[in-house]
Amino acid sequence: MDGPESTAAPENAPDLTVSTPQQYRALGHPVRHRLLFALGQRPATLSGLAAELGISKGSAGHHLKILREAGLVNLDHERRVRGGTEQYFKRAFRKLHYEAGEATKVALAAVAEDVISDDADPLLTLRGVRLTEAQAAHLRRTLESLVDGLEDAEGEARYGVVVGLYRPGQGA
Repeated sequence: MDGPESTAAPENAPDLTVSTPQQYRALGHPVRHRLLFALGQRPATLSGLAAELGISKGSAGHHLKILREAGLVNLDHERRVRGGTEQYFKRAFRKLHYEAGEATKVALAAVAEDVISDDADPLLTLRGVRLTEAQAAHLRRTLESLVDGLEDAEGEARYGVVVGLYRPGQGA
C-alpha cells in the first residue's frame, strides 16, 4: 500500500462502537470491511486502495465515500504531485465494536466470505465450554490482551483475526 506513516496512526485513534444508522448501512458491504482493514495499517490513496483490493477506482471511491460520510474514514493528508493532489485516507478508529444484532451478522458475513476464499489453511475453531462468570471475565481480558498485543510485521502478509466470547442461545 502506498503512503507515508500516518500522522495520527490508528493505534492513537479512539475505539468506536457502531451506533448510528449511517454506520450500520456503511458496514453492510464486504468491500467496505476490506477497505477498513486495509486502512488499519497506514493512510492510503484511492488508487492504492483499489490496487490492493483488486477493484476499480470507481468502486473504491464509491465505498470510501460511504465510509467517510459515516465517520469511519477521514482524510489524513494531501500531497501535491505533478499538477494534481493525492489524498491519503485513514481509518477513524483503532478498534470497531459491534453491539449484538444486525451489525454483528454483517461483520461475521464479511469475515465468512474472507475465510471461505482463503486458499491457505484458515483456522476457525468453535467450541462450547462451561465457565464461571469469573472465568469468562478472565478469558475475555486474556483474549483482548492477546489481540491488542499483536504487532504488525511491516511488509509481511496480512491476516485477519476474529476473537469472540459469547453465550449461545441468549436472547434468541
